[in-house]
Amino acid sequence: MSTIIQFPEDFVWGVSTSAYQIEGSLDKDGRGPSIWDELAAIPGRIYNGDDASVACDSYERYEEDIRLMKELGVKAYRFSVSWPRIYPTGSGEVNPKGIAYYKKLVTALLDSGIEPFCTLYHWELPQALQEQGGWENRKTIDAFVQFAETMFREFDGLIKHWITFNEPWCIAINGHLLGRHAPGIQSWQSAIQVAHNVLVAHGATVHKFRKLGTAGVIGYAPDIYWYEPFSQKQEDVDAAYRAFSIYTWFVTPVFTGKYPEAMAEWFKTKGAEPVIEAGDMELISQKLDFLGLNFYGGNIVRYKAGNNYLDLEHVDIGYDKSDKGWFIFPEGLYLTLNWLKELCGPLPIYITENGACYNDEVIDGRVPDERRIRFLQSHITELGRAIDSGVNVKGYLTWSLMDNFEWAFGYSCRFGLVHVDFRTQKRTPKESYYWYQKLIRKNWLEIESR
Repeated sequence: MSTIIQFPEDFVWGVSTSAYQIEGSLDKDGRGPSIWDELAAIPGRIYNGDDASVACDSYERYEEDIRLMKELGVKAYRFSVSWPRIYPTGSGEVNPKGIAYYKKLVTALLDSGIEPFCTLYHWELPQALQEQGGWENRKTIDAFVQFAETMFREFDGLIKHWITFNEPWCIAINGHLLGRHAPGIQSWQSAIQVAHNVLVAHGATVHKFRKLGTAGVIGYAPDIYWYEPFSQKQEDVDAAYRAFSIYTWFVTPVFTGKYPEAMAEWFKTKGAEPVIEAGDMELISQKLDFLGLNFYGGNIVRYKAGNNYLDLEHVDIGYDKSDKGWFIFPEGLYLTLNWLKELCGPLPIYITENGACYNDEVIDGRVPDERRIRFLQSHITELGRAIDSGVNVKGYLTWSLMDNFEWAFGYSCRFGLVHVDFRTQKRTPKESYYWYQKLIRKNWLEIESR
């Protein structure tokens, strides 16, 4: 016995990457330094002392990578633009070599029949702006809108799918509260103000897109994890609410014009409250053309005072884990998509990231990564359930095309469909690559009954 999950004829299958994680060539063609260059230069901040100076060398090898995508059969490639390649100091004079590089990339994608999905900000803030206060300084909002406008004008008609920000939670919480990501700040007030300013920058960018009459559609890509309470004790229910709402803090106001009140009150107990200027919430809640969703997992949580930054603990009830230690929770994707349906109605949704770290290596020219195949199959099954439940999911772009620089984890975590030997830069498609290739060609998934 088996079950067939058929996907719509126009369903978009794709892959995702980000500039900093794959490009390398950090000092080439006029690129300015970013906050990640600065963080990586501090001993002990990146695992094993790794940095992204070479990464996957995709700045030079983009044609090879596009050939891999074409062979895979994807219809879409989500990539990001390095802001300091376009504006080396964040504003001022445009770097024409940066524009030229991305035009070569986009043209090569289109020539290969692959639609570019362009993310404007995947965490690469120019260091010059950080030295002026970074995202805590509202002048950074203006600089970002200027950068976005340059991209809209230069690529009008070439790029038709635009994403303003990738995972604003990571920008604010990982970068300004937990200090794991650049710029490495640890402050509740900083984190909550940065969260607000990034959302204002998102809204102002959408407004600029509309004002310019840029061809195409625009959205953004938050990450959401699904959390369930360990018990129905109120303290556990509240803990699960906080675990979920720390992510949806970056989603709810985009569709309602308001921050979640209960979470806002809890932030106040930490001494954190955003300064909101007149007109901010109207900007934040600009109408979108689509929503991206980055989904990696979830878990069971319960209250534990003083533990974690949210006064809770994760309970290991036996879910599988990736090699990064993240809990695998496929049903959370189905639950999250249905939650989004209630929030934003029929708005088109793309899964802009979904993947797992499995550190399988090359064996006799092959990379057997059965765990990744199981991960993909289980999540795409839940995606099919959501579509059958009426969620308007238009596409699935897995993370990632290839192994890359995994931020503070350096090169210790492999997320790719393609294995990269970081010493030689040899690319080797994994078994999951061929599994995904077959899925794309068929456009349906067969689930064997146990």
